[in-house]
Amino acid sequence: MRTLIGKIARYFFNGTLFIVPLVATGYFFVQAFQWLDSRLNLPYPGVGFLIIIGVITLFGYLTSNFAFQTMANWFEQVINRIPFVKLIYSSIKDLLAAFVGDKRKFNTPVLVTINKENTIHRVGFITQSDLSDLGLPDMVVVYFPQSYAFAGDHFVVSKENVKPLNVPGSIAMKFIVSGGISGFKES
Repeated sequence: MRTLIGKIARYFFNGTLFIVPLVATGYFFVQAFQWLDSRLNLPYPGVGFLIIIGVITLFGYLTSNFAFQTMANWFEQVINRIPFVKLIYSSIKDLLAAFVGDKRKFNTPVLVTINKENTIHRVGFITQSDLSDLGLPDMVVVYFPQSYAFAGDHFVVSKENVKPLNVPGSIAMKFIVSGGISGFKES
């Protein structure tokens, strides 16, 4: 009887590990669709999301066009003259560029020694490898994402405490964000 209850409990937890992430992901997308559709007052679910994806893709296409690039550069120059707006706009643009685009920053995962005495290490990403302009030629900037959060910390650390990891950036990010649970294997 005890083994039967143990098996049932194991099956239940295995099912939970499969269903909860699936339902949570589905719930997130349904909520996003509903939020967009309610903002646009559209009668068909999901149309607002498709419109947003289409508009973003259209702007992506246009920004690769030389004539539109000139206009976009002019717009950015105007934005960069407004102090508070410049801070917000450039920060968001840099953050997005770190994840997508030609200037991705989270592609160099490293292991950083935080405490040599107790051999404590953290996994992070080099975001700036040359700090010569700051008078710190032997230092780098490492970003440490936080587990289960869209936040993180960055530190300026000695290059001698940084060891490159032989894994893709996406796998290292998944490892960090999952709190180390996911491991370093692609799935």
